[in-house]
Amino acid sequence: MAFEFTDANFQKEALENDNISVVDFWAEWCGPCKMITPIIDELSSELEGKAKIGKVNVDTNPNVSMEYGVRSIPTILIFKNGKVVDKHVGVTTKQALLQKIEAQY
Repeated sequence: MAFEFTDANFQKEALENDNISVVDFWAEWCGPCKMITPIIDELSSELEGKAKIGKVNVDTNPNVSMEYGVRSIPTILIFKNGKVVDKHVGVTTKQALLQKIEAQY
């Protein structure tokens, strides 16, 4: 299961960890977000220990969403050393997302 990032824990859990962080910005009412959820969950399990993969609900965590300029969802941001190193907006395949993540190792 994907980690739940929030406004309160984002700094510590996403930016200050030693791994790559992959953050899926989503909302309950978003159809494309629901399509990508199984991919995020699978990658979270498969890459445990290599990358911290989780989700931010934009409706309940507006501060992080605003800070990173998330206007369309799903938006996936990949962080390394506390900085955004890659971004994807919209639905994607598991393989395409995995390639983006692995490129940061």
